[in-house]
Amino acid sequence: MTSNYKPPFSISDKTINLIADISAQIERYAIRMEQDDGLLLRKINRIKTIQGSLAIEGNTLGIDQITAILEGKHVMGTMREIQEARNALITYDAFSTFDPYKQADLLRAHGLLMEALVDNHGKYRRGNVGVFSGDKPIHVAPPADRVHGLMDDLFVWLTTCTNHLLIKSCVFHYEFEFIHPFMDGNGRMGRLWQSLLLTKLHPIFEYLPVENMVFKNQQLYYKAINDSTSATDSGIFIEFMLQEILTTLKKRQGVALKTKTNDTANGTVNDTVNLIKANPKITMDELAQKINKSRRTITRIIKKLQEDGIISRIGSDKTGYWEVKRIFRAK
Repeated sequence: MTSNYKPPFSISDKTINLIADISAQIERYAIRMEQDDGLLLRKINRIKTIQGSLAIEGNTLGIDQITAILEGKHVMGTMREIQEARNALITYDAFSTFDPYKQADLLRAHGLLMEALVDNHGKYRRGNVGVFSGDKPIHVAPPADRVHGLMDDLFVWLTTCTNHLLIKSCVFHYEFEFIHPFMDGNGRMGRLWQSLLLTKLHPIFEYLPVENMVFKNQQLYYKAINDSTSATDSGIFIEFMLQEILTTLKKRQGVALKTKTNDTANGTVNDTVNLIKANPKITMDELAQKINKSRRTITRIIKKLQEDGIISRIGSDKTGYWEVKRIFRAK
């Protein structure tokens, strides 16, 4: 499929500088991430992401309630709010299975996100929609009979344009909200899809989802969308989103996860040594499961213990066993 469609957007000097600053911050943050526990971080951020994204749309469930739903517990709330949370948990659990360049995956994600909430979940709208503030229309979306064509054009542009992915993700987000292709769930889907696109730039954006950035600055977010629409140029929205991404990266540089404290780190190493003592043939996967850490974290701990002469491997990786050579003492 070919298309000559090109969304109207400008790239300012500020945008170029933001891209440079973000690129530098990404590398710094990625180094920090190497020392963090990815599994725990994903769980924490998934819950925060879902709570933030739903709150933007008026859902009143808090982090504790969404955590309880994740754990299969009963919570107080309206049927719709609980269904929204359940759907969001399922959708974000499937995050890594979506290809942001495939329109079919966009429809599949909407189907999961809006199941039992709208009749035509996973399908583009067949009616006309608009965004209102009270009784006042803020944005009247394109007619329903144009949605399929506009989305086809948008995905062709996305897969063929050569702009930096930071710009592409922002433009797609804005254009998606302008088209408003679904009867409901457009805000959630637009933010989800920008997060997916950003993970193609660097995996850290699975930990820094767009939803959390927008939740803290909802009014400015909507203002940037409206101002871009008035100007027929999404450059304003691009600058806003890039500034939010940069601010978030900078803030995260100085925030240490609880799991990264010395006490916790030493506790994890102690647990590893004790489990090896109890079962010298224990595998990496078994250690990761018992300690509730990622396999990557366990591999790093084992390597350090070997380098420090605390443990050694006797025999092959497949049929051998571990030997504790000396007692580990936390520093």
